Amino acid sequence: MPLVLHLRVFCPAASVPAALSALGDDPAVSSLGCIPGAALKPEGDLIEASVAREGATRVMGLLDDLGIGESGSIEMVPIEAWISQRGFDASESTPGTDADSIIWPQVVEMSYGESRLSWGFLAFMTMATIIASIAIVLDSQVLIIGAMVLGPEFAAVAALGVALVTRRAHLFYSALRTLVLGFAFSIALTTALCLVCRWTGWISAREVTGPRPFTAFIYEPDRWSIVVAIIAGIAGVIAMTTNRSTALAGVFISVTTIPAAGNIALGLALAAWSEVIGSSLQLIVNIAGMALSGWLTLLILRRVGRGSAPSPQRG
Repeated sequence: MPLVLHLRVFCPAASVPAALSALGDDPAVSSLGCIPGAALKPEGDLIEASVAREGATRVMGLLDDLGIGESGSIEMVPIEAWISQRGFDASESTPGTDADSIIWPQVVEMSYGESRLSWGFLAFMTMATIIASIAIVLDSQVLIIGAMVLGPEFAAVAALGVALVTRRAHLFYSALRTLVLGFAFSIALTTALCLVCRWTGWISAREVTGPRPFTAFIYEPDRWSIVVAIIAGIAGVIAMTTNRSTALAGVFISVTTIPAAGNIALGLALAAWSEVIGSSLQLIVNIAGMALSGWLTLLILRRVGRGSAPSPQRG
């Protein structure tokens, strides 16, 4: 079944005629209604419509060009179940595929939300890094995978690509700040914990610098590290923008960011500098590879989708 979205517009009175005309002429709009005087803030009308997902970005862009995004509100939510031949016809006649269509305002807002530094982000980063360091000591692939899935860093990495594509300097610096402070905070706390474990005899340098056949890849970046990071970045932004959560989980498991952070912490605590250098390089390769490939993928998707609707409330 095609995906249909519910559009709700709190429209200032002066913009209502132009908004109704734009929506009425758009083939992606299958139903349209207006409740005069229902909008109190701003004073005006409440406009509602059903929109094929393929045309969502275009429709929101048309309304934003009328200034409604600045003086009113343009909102869009999915419809869980619907029966409408007109809705089906609108989806069929609108160029693109509903499942693969990107709603760019949604992507931008999600990027701002996910790239914001918070205590929750720091907590998950720290817990994931600690688990990764334990996995390295035990040479456990299972724990490494668990740490990868728990780490919340990919959304901030993807936000770098969104910022570059949409030319939002504030979003770029916000995502970069979140990544830098997030890794610094989690590595610092994990290093402190590892020092305590070292002083109490729980861990030793031999466990970290000795043979580790299942986790040696963490501190030995090679050409395959770059390939995996690039593919993960491409897959990640496609999964994120098309709501394919299963594919996104696979991306979390494929990149060596959190494990590298865990190994950096262990290396610092045990003065294993070769581990610190190798893991730092692995971390940089993965983040840079994902950010660049994600940016290029989003750039192509935007060109194919012919632009994106701006989000005026963001810098």
